[in-house]
Amino acid sequence: MAKMATRSSPAKDPEKDSPPRSQNILQNPSSELCKFTDPEIDQIRHCFPEGTVFREFDSSMKSDCLSDTWVCFPAAPFQIGFTYPFPIFTQTFFSHTGLCYSQPMPMLWRVLFTLEQIKKEEGISFGLSKLPHLYNLVTHGSHRYLFKAKPHKPLPLLKTTKNDSYWKNQFFFVRRDSIPSGDSIPKKWNLKGRI
Repeated sequence: MAKMATRSSPAKDPEKDSPPRSQNILQNPSSELCKFTDPEIDQIRHCFPEGTVFREFDSSMKSDCLSDTWVCFPAAPFQIGFTYPFPIFTQTFFSHTGLCYSQPMPMLWRVLFTLEQIKKEEGISFGLSKLPHLYNLVTHGSHRYLFKAKPHKPLPLLKTTKNDSYWKNQFFFVRRDSIPSGDSIPKKWNLKGRI
C-alpha cells in the first residue's frame, strides 16, 4: 500500500517544534487569516511527495508566519498544476530572489508555470537571465510580488493577469523535515525582492 501524505498534530517534543509566529508585516492581518481547510488540503496533497506532513488547519494562522519547523505554502501554485519539489527554473527563481513561497501573487505563479510548460513542451532553452528582459518584479502591498511587463513592450504572456479572489487566505503549512530541501526554504519574507 502506498504511503500517503500525512496530517500532524503539533510536535510533542517542544525542543523540536518551533510554533509559527507572525512577522507583523501584513498591512491588514485580521483580513488575511487562513481559510484553507483540511478538506481543501486533501485535494492537493497528491502534489507533494509521500510522507509529507501537513499541519492541521488553524484559522488563526497568517501567511507571514515564520518557523524553524513549518513552512508556509500558498494554494495557488498547486491549484494551477505545480507539484513539489518545483521544477528547476522555478526553484532557481526562488533561490535567486530569496522570496518565500507565500510572497508571490497568483499572477507570478501563473507566469512561472507557463514558462515551465513552454520549456517542457517546446524544448526551448530559457534561463533566469532572460526573465528581467520581459518583466520587472514589483511589490504590491505587504511585500508581496508580481511580474509587471516592461513598458512599451507587448505583454509577454497572455491570460496570466486575471484577478483572484481570497488568494491571501489560501495557504497551509508543511513540516520542513518531511519534504526535500525543506531546511533550506527561507523562513523570513524577503523585503527587497528583485530579479
